[in-house]
Amino acid sequence: MSIEVIRSFLLWCTVINYGVLVLWFLFFIFAHDGIQRLHGKWFHFSREQFDSIHYIGMSIYKIGIMLFNLVPYVVLCIIN
Repeated sequence: MSIEVIRSFLLWCTVINYGVLVLWFLFFIFAHDGIQRLHGKWFHFSREQFDSIHYIGMSIYKIGIMLFNLVPYVVLCIIN
């Protein structure tokens, strides 16, 4: 497997993962009450707890994207 293939793979992983993150954010903004009602059937969170859990989840997911996809892609672009 060449560096070009790995670089292309990491680029597409980054794009797809950021797409998932944007989709999650849009669902959270525009369908907030529906999502909270759905999850409220299973878990009993206050509105503040629900918002903070999603905010923390999005933050961890974004850090994961940067750490495992974006940084290796940039490194491969720099060394080649």
